Amino acid sequence: MLTEDTAIEAFIDALPKAELHVHLVGSASVPTVLELAHRHPDGPVPLDERELRAFYEFRDFPHFAEVYESVSSLVRTPEDVGTLALGTARDLAAQNVRYVELTVTPYTHQRAGMPMPAITEALDAAVREARDRYGIRVAYIFDIPGEFGAEGARGTLEHALAHPPQALVGFGLGGIEQCRPPHRDAFREAFAAARAAGLRSLPHAGEMSGPETIWEAVDGLGAERIGHGLSCLDDPRLVAHLRETQLPLEVCPTSNVCTGQVPALADHPMPRMLAEGLFVTLNSDDPPMFDTTLTGEYRVAANVFGLDRAALAGLARNAVAASCLDEPGRREIIAEIDALPV
Repeated sequence: MLTEDTAIEAFIDALPKAELHVHLVGSASVPTVLELAHRHPDGPVPLDERELRAFYEFRDFPHFAEVYESVSSLVRTPEDVGTLALGTARDLAAQNVRYVELTVTPYTHQRAGMPMPAITEALDAAVREARDRYGIRVAYIFDIPGEFGAEGARGTLEHALAHPPQALVGFGLGGIEQCRPPHRDAFREAFAAARAAGLRSLPHAGEMSGPETIWEAVDGLGAERIGHGLSCLDDPRLVAHLRETQLPLEVCPTSNVCTGQVPALADHPMPRMLAEGLFVTLNSDDPPMFDTTLTGEYRVAANVFGLDRAALAGLARNAVAASCLDEPGRREIIAEIDALPV
């Protein structure tokens, strides 16, 4: 007979899921990163598994960004891009993830010398192979690396408009949020052009800075979802706005602890976000770097935050509803969620 703990774990395993906030480079499993490190041994990443895991122990967000950039420097060819995208699809499909919006930062690959059409070709091939081999649908978000300012915005936008992957659905903004203010106008212009081309506005905001970053994402970038959004709770007016509009928040608990934004999982604001009536989705961000998975984040929600099966199913429905998936695809996954006994 199953205990309640094992029953809820079995429920989480069986729950059909969508992942909305996961990064191409950050989703690379330890074996995949080691493969790339041995493929490019002149890079700054350890070649030994134990040393690599220690390399993933982050002091703070700037240190995380430094390590992330080191791993990104191993992605030098379109073959490397395809290896990462297909590996992510495989790992997510094993967790009963039906659909993923994978965030790609193409400007960093352009800087490594990869032509835009070659990057796009590799991404397109990964979508086809992921569907054929693993039964998972993959879409892409192109993400401006905020530290590169106007140059990064222009490069990302050019790629999105001139050489888009067939499955490109969104336009994002990441990196260290404190670097953004001097480049505000360039980011606004890039997002306006991307939105005019039919892409969804999906920036990170409020992860490591205050509510003003979220307001800028909403008012200046036309955000349709917010990556993280932790600091919204510091501004009652913003909480009221997010509750009224039901603007989705992509919450990534383990990530926030590992990068030092939250002291411990028990201190994470996600339960309060839910109590405030905000539209929350659950995501993994850079799972191997944070020693987590999307399934693991659902276990955190159950075991640390105390969510029951009905609430977990609600989070899964939220992710599908907030996604860029077509309506028939949404209905299909939600029907699978609803078929699970709670």
